[in-house]
Amino acid sequence: MLGRNRLNGRSPAEIRLMRSAGLVVARALAAVEAALRPGVTTRELDAVAEEVIRSAGAVPSFKGYHGFPASICVSVGDEVVHGIPGERVLAAGDLVSVDCGAILQGWHGDAARSWIVPGGPDGEAAAAQAALLEDTRTAMWAAIAALRERGPLHAIGDTIEEHVARCEEERGLRYGIVEEYGGHGIGREMHEDPWIPNYAARGSGGRVPRGLTVAIEPMITLGEPETRTLADDWTVVTTSGRAAAHWENTVAVTEGGVWVLTEPDGGESGLAELGGRCAPLSDS
Repeated sequence: MLGRNRLNGRSPAEIRLMRSAGLVVARALAAVEAALRPGVTTRELDAVAEEVIRSAGAVPSFKGYHGFPASICVSVGDEVVHGIPGERVLAAGDLVSVDCGAILQGWHGDAARSWIVPGGPDGEAAAAQAALLEDTRTAMWAAIAALRERGPLHAIGDTIEEHVARCEEERGLRYGIVEEYGGHGIGREMHEDPWIPNYAARGSGGRVPRGLTVAIEPMITLGEPETRTLADDWTVVTTSGRAAAHWENTVAVTEGGVWVLTEPDGGESGLAELGGRCAPLSDS
């Protein structure tokens, strides 16, 4: 998975089509965030996302993918990824990660966000969860900012590992980087080459071409990073029982920077935090 195969880029026309799919995903996630409150079920959140996706003329990427039964993954607390929506009722203070994908005109967009359900109690545990969420978010943005034409693909994993270590030191917390799951190429298929580890793997992956489209998605835990899969064959949880967070965006490498296809502003605000350059394609 970490070979030196030559990477290929997309044409500007293909990237614009992926941008359209990415904006559908962004709208679906915004609608889920607006619906997030104590008492809502994860199935209700799934219905919100599916309505947005289908009303845009798109199709949920996840529904039916290898038998997955829903339009989004909703992972709560110690669930890292691939949580199946159902009758679980969310409570104030829950850390909730939502992964969403959509296909529009044959092209995929894929993104994930983590939130804390409003109204939870304050305290050390709540503060640690909030720190985990924020540090996973900024790890994603740091990795996106490190992605550039002709640069090494392994800069993504290097940057995430370095960022997480720095956050640990600053906060006095212990984080784990989940190694079994990582970023990936994306385009006509949701998961394409290259596979992108969220940890340092120098010498792997090759050089980044203009037009490369990838999903960058760190998954970080409080404490140790080991995971296991539940009996449903989908839901991945931490073996420690401690919380996890997941952030993801679909990104295209463009002349002079990157274009974050699943952010309404193209990634301008997120990249500005960390010194990256947002370089959207023109409409022409």
